[in-house]
Amino acid sequence: MADCAAEKGVEIRYGHDVVAYKDMGDQVQLDVISEDNTYQVEAKFILDASGFGRVLPKLLGLEKESTLSPRVSLFTHIEDGINHSEYDRDKILISVCPENNQIWYWLIPFSDGRASVGVILPREIYEQNQISNHDLLRQYISKTTTMNAFLEKAKFDTDVRKMDGYSCDVTRLYGDKFALLGNAGEFLDPVFSSGVTIALKSADLATHVLDKQLKGLAVDWETEYAQPLKQGVNTFRAFVDGWYDGTLQDVIFAEDKSTQIKKMISSVLAGYAWDKKNPYVKDPNRLKVLAELCRT
Repeated sequence: MADCAAEKGVEIRYGHDVVAYKDMGDQVQLDVISEDNTYQVEAKFILDASGFGRVLPKLLGLEKESTLSPRVSLFTHIEDGINHSEYDRDKILISVCPENNQIWYWLIPFSDGRASVGVILPREIYEQNQISNHDLLRQYISKTTTMNAFLEKAKFDTDVRKMDGYSCDVTRLYGDKFALLGNAGEFLDPVFSSGVTIALKSADLATHVLDKQLKGLAVDWETEYAQPLKQGVNTFRAFVDGWYDGTLQDVIFAEDKSTQIKKMISSVLAGYAWDKKNPYVKDPNRLKVLAELCRT
């Protein structure tokens, strides 16, 4: 994505850290530090797309705790060694721990015979373990049936990384001279890979509002940016909550699925979380009713 932006004429500076934000009245000044230089950048408006770097939320004290329960992610890249006849390298495999449906795994294949593998588990469960992250990841994979069989010959040759309490939020998504995009604003959970969708949607909304503002037209960042963005984010939030409380899992794993409902649910998970013609976007709480029907 960065290379594509550069091809379109965007100047990208790698290894430069923004360490201060100063409102100068009619413009903003950023203090930037690189390996061999300190300098300032001035702009009329800042779009913060710093992801988990969350530059402006940290500098401006905008961070707040997520309403989602704290979870830990353990992940690494492996030489997967998969030659199982049932494995499809064109698909991402998601598995659920048979002992606890709040624990789930991913296996993302790459074209070079390697793969990304990881597990998500509640923080309190992680803190009960006394073994290394590497051994803990292997231990949880061994609890699965399909994934464990696929990774029988895998080589775990890269350090296992940990991300603790990854869900995050902010007190506001915009100010007089800035707006927060994607994960710089709010990050929910990786279970549906909604991060890129939300990032692109926020960028699309923000750039349209900013273009009007720079042309001298009247804009309302709350109604034209924050509220529309939150509508989709809140849809994803309901689905994330539904995944962890079992509601959505009951729907997904139900044996007898309505084709039409399956299309509606799949549409949301595919990123169409702003399509109000979809009943599960218009009212995500319908999931709970649907889950009850699936259980009966």
